[in-house]
Amino acid sequence: MSSDFESYEQDFAVLTAEITGRIGKVPKLVGDEKKQMVANVEKQLEEARELLEQMELEVREIPPQSRGMYSSRMRSYKQEMGKLEADFKRSRIAYSDEVRNELLGDDGNSSENQRAHLLDNTERLERSSRRLEAGYQIAVET
Repeated sequence: MSSDFESYEQDFAVLTAEITGRIGKVPKLVGDEKKQMVANVEKQLEEARELLEQMELEVREIPPQSRGMYSSRMRSYKQEMGKLEADFKRSRIAYSDEVRNELLGDDGNSSENQRAHLLDNTERLERSSRRLEAGYQIAVET
């Protein structure tokens, strides 16, 4: 059973890496390309949710004495999923702000550059935080 769980973990890791890469591209795209990318990310997020459900089912079938370790992993995966969904929402909002400014004729190039740098730094900080949390989880589990 744990081999199925580990397989799901690997699939989840690959899928979340792809989602993270695509989320980073969403604000830079326009028109149909953006719509297509958003649709792809939404599909992948749904796949990730389904993987989490499968993982939960596997955890329920694991004997109670070793279930604790897998349950803590599931909590961290759910947190990561929540962060991915929040990042996706933010990337769509960032694009909406650019379109709004363009339509209204605001020429706040420097403020847009500052906002872009702030978003990049925030994403970098969140990725680092996720890595630290994952490291902490591994340390706690060992």
